[in-house]
Amino acid sequence: MTVLDDKLKKVKFFILDVDGVMSDGKIIISNDGNESKHFDVKDGLALVLLKKAGIRVGIITGKSSNIVETRFRALGVEDIYQGQKNKIDAFNELKQKYQLENEQIAYMGDDLPDLALMDKVGFSAAPLDANALILPYVDYHCTKAGGQGALRECVERLFSAKGMLDKVVEDYRLYGEAMF
Repeated sequence: MTVLDDKLKKVKFFILDVDGVMSDGKIIISNDGNESKHFDVKDGLALVLLKKAGIRVGIITGKSSNIVETRFRALGVEDIYQGQKNKIDAFNELKQKYQLENEQIAYMGDDLPDLALMDKVGFSAAPLDANALILPYVDYHCTKAGGQGALRECVERLFSAKGMLDKVVEDYRLYGEAMF
């Protein structure tokens, strides 16, 4: 049992930044002003698996976008905080709403605006391509980049620490879905 496993076992809520974590960090804006982002379906399944396992998921992002609302509502995420220049207020609201302690919360971010939350949570993670300045402050540095399976990697690590990963794989093998 590692220190990282001990931290992961306590997680009941997983909060995510969007740009650079759930997307590849690129924002494409067409001539007519339409915006698009790239999301990885593997990360989408990771969100579904977290929810099925009883681990709540929330989004706290500095930017506001209809794309974010559409994507994460479709994946069943209820707590979406956009336009959060200082993410602490949204974090505190979620903590109070669900009566959580800091150690029960995980957070994945990729840049300086995420540091304050990384310092507060029980477990913090960053994608492979996160800004180097935040890496000394994260518990887990993924081998996958943002928007390219970093969340999925992290969720599999979390499920492994909680002793759930083998069951997830077996459930998909036998039933075609996780049967938590």
